[in-house]
Amino acid sequence: MGNCFEVHVKSISPPDTRPLSPGSNSTATTGKLSTSSIRSFGRSIGSREGSYDAFSVGRILEAPNLRIFSFAELKNATRNFKADTVVGEGGFGRVYKGWVDEKTLTPTKSGVGISVAVKKLNPDSLQGLEEWQSEVNFLGRLSHPNLVKLMGYCWEEKELLLVYEYMAKGSLEGHLFAKGEPLSWDLRMKIAIGAARGLAFLHAAEKQVIYRDFKTSNILLDSNFNAKLSDFGLAKNGPTGERTHVTTRIMGTYGYAAPEYVATGRLYVKSDVYGFGVVLLEILSGLRALDPSRPSGQHNLVDFARPFLSDRRKLARLMDPRLEGRYPSRATQQAAQLTVRCLAVDPKGRPSMKEVVDILVQIEAMKSRSREQLQSLPGSPATPHPTTRLHPQRSPINHSPRVK
Repeated sequence: MGNCFEVHVKSISPPDTRPLSPGSNSTATTGKLSTSSIRSFGRSIGSREGSYDAFSVGRILEAPNLRIFSFAELKNATRNFKADTVVGEGGFGRVYKGWVDEKTLTPTKSGVGISVAVKKLNPDSLQGLEEWQSEVNFLGRLSHPNLVKLMGYCWEEKELLLVYEYMAKGSLEGHLFAKGEPLSWDLRMKIAIGAARGLAFLHAAEKQVIYRDFKTSNILLDSNFNAKLSDFGLAKNGPTGERTHVTTRIMGTYGYAAPEYVATGRLYVKSDVYGFGVVLLEILSGLRALDPSRPSGQHNLVDFARPFLSDRRKLARLMDPRLEGRYPSRATQQAAQLTVRCLAVDPKGRPSMKEVVDILVQIEAMKSRSREQLQSLPGSPATPHPTTRLHPQRSPINHSPRVK
């Protein structure tokens, strides 16, 4: 799950603003949030970032529309949290695969109905109730194709659980860094655009939402490799009025957190853009943001990769060798330039996420135009793409071993 950090940890106890009452065995389909939580969101997504088609399919609900599960129901859905149903584990706890009826969400036998992901809080977790509440308060009201759908929750005694739609392809992290079939250039761009649209939606709200923990392990993929943002435990409301930032205790993941936030605790909307830049760099290079197993001077990906991003002659040496040169060089140059802008030290120098989406869509279109042009040439089936190196030399940058 990356190297997570937290500064100024405070004790966690059920506050007055908790989203719902513990111990309920109700199976009602709506949960009730505190009025303070409800007021924390805008009622529309407005036009802060300008017009953008993807925003029209997103909604911010007046109140969460979540099913309240009993603990017994989720035990049944996951076969008593059996070990072979575990599909992931992180700072919050383990994630289990379960099954429910598609219409009623009533637990069913394994293989019957639809699959769901059930996240169960580890009693020893440092994240605990506070981040569980944040997940319900934010994701319970946000609806967008590029955000994972939160379907319900359970709070009984010390048992805290969340129920999500099941993402069949796992995380982007798993595909970029694990052994197996590498992601193609086309899929990498599709995933980058989807994740960018999710962030752009959050930033375009009348009351902006700062995601605060954008990283490859929080980008989940459905069966068609559509990207969706998950884990809103660290999400924060953005600045209001004339304010440019919010000040909060420093939390997040080393390697992805923006430098101004780590240094001062000042969190800007464009602090998310920096995190996106790190992920885009990982997508291009196939390297982790932090990897102490790399040679000295290469542990931090952003620090050592900057010279490669800024020099198109060096860029090919940075690109993931598992791509085997199968990408349009002009597109990678544009992606590298965008990465540099996202990683600007001054948050004012970073693009908005709407602009990021627009640029990525243009980059993706370069592939389509190039192929159409190629197909129009005589003998095109045997003609290699002019910008593709069929047998590229392996990058001198150490791409392995990787940290698990």
